Amino acid sequence: MTGATPAPAGPIRRHTLVVDLGFGDAGKGATVDRLCQGGGVAAVVRFNGGAQAAHNVVTSDGRHHTFAQFGSGTLRGVPTQLSRFTAVDPLALAAEADHLRALGVPDPYALLGVDRDAPLTTPYHAAANRLREQARGEDRHGSCGMGVGETARYALAHRDDAPTAGDCASRPRLLRRLRLLRDRLTDELGPLPAPPVEACAEAYTAFARAVRLTDGTRLRELAARGPLVFEGAQGVLLDEWHGFHPYTTWSTTTFGNAETLLAEAGAAGEGLRLGVVRTYTTRHGPGPLVTEDPELNALLPEPHNGHGRWQGAFRVGHFDAVAHTYAAEVCGGVDALAVTHLDAPRRCRSLRICRAYGLDGALVERLPAGPPGDLARQAELTGRMLRASPAVWDTPGRDPRHWSAAIGSLLGAPVMLESSGPARQRLRDPRSTGKSKYVPGKGSAASV
Repeated sequence: MTGATPAPAGPIRRHTLVVDLGFGDAGKGATVDRLCQGGGVAAVVRFNGGAQAAHNVVTSDGRHHTFAQFGSGTLRGVPTQLSRFTAVDPLALAAEADHLRALGVPDPYALLGVDRDAPLTTPYHAAANRLREQARGEDRHGSCGMGVGETARYALAHRDDAPTAGDCASRPRLLRRLRLLRDRLTDELGPLPAPPVEACAEAYTAFARAVRLTDGTRLRELAARGPLVFEGAQGVLLDEWHGFHPYTTWSTTTFGNAETLLAEAGAAGEGLRLGVVRTYTTRHGPGPLVTEDPELNALLPEPHNGHGRWQGAFRVGHFDAVAHTYAAEVCGGVDALAVTHLDAPRRCRSLRICRAYGLDGALVERLPAGPPGDLARQAELTGRMLRASPAVWDTPGRDPRHWSAAIGSLLGAPVMLESSGPARQRLRDPRSTGKSKYVPGKGSAASV
């Protein structure tokens, strides 16, 4: 009897990097919560965005929390590390901590570490954000109105004196930077509807006493203790460089920041790149959504996403294979997928997959990725997307297994986690999936 030759071992993927391959709201919260259920996760690391994140977790005993700054493993007792790539809003954090206490987390702040270099989001940023969005009128971008993008904009423009989380430990320094921030924005935009600087400083210094402020060595310490789960915010199709400009966010939503942090922690290449998609494609606010179908709104009601005062309507469309494949490509490929909302095909018989667009009389199966930073190119792509319409459809039927297989085949990666409903996730192969099968640019030559 001759034994089979064992397959060569793949790279060790000790950590998991979670990124949404859509416009956000695909189910990152439930995915991260599921990854933390097995125990042993040293920390959930947030690596982009800020308080505008809304990652819903519903536990099997019915508890529900919309995670914004705390990591989505908090209800499992897993600590959160807010990296320097996240914008920290202490006032919003306090409200979130109150709700977590009501759900049975006795001391949420004891689970929280914050990098001293993380930029601080304040009521002045939020007020400026809303004034700019109002001034755009019908051309608004769909901002959440919470000042996260404004925080990034200000930090880039004033690298030497933009307030950071570390400033909260020094009241004189904090007051100086907050006054400078308020005065600059007031000079530019007029009076800001925001509280006095002294009131903000009082809350922020209390925040500094409550949390653990850390430096660049913290991630290395956490990585030495056990696996890390990196939790992204928003989605790749909103990415600042690869999204459909100007309907994007001031944030890198790909794996880029997470891989930078992992390398700094001494674990370069040890992260499994997990892309999250729904069985249908959604978008909150304006911008291209080629497969949008208003009839799906009633068939697939959304209990945790609604019309936002600043962001606009929550929109629903069929699964857009063209857009999600583009997202996987600009990420440099994914190692595995989490497919959520697998209960939807049973509830909605008309749900389909769009495999190609019709655009200006041509068939388009692929959106070619461009170099980061070319916003003129991205704006041109946005214009084309707004003229496109679904042209090639099919459906895997109502069986969720067929949907999972079809999406995995389209995006060229194995499905590691399946989710049906808010509290039902099945983990197939925790962190042992091999190298990505995704080949950038393998699609048809028919492209935009």
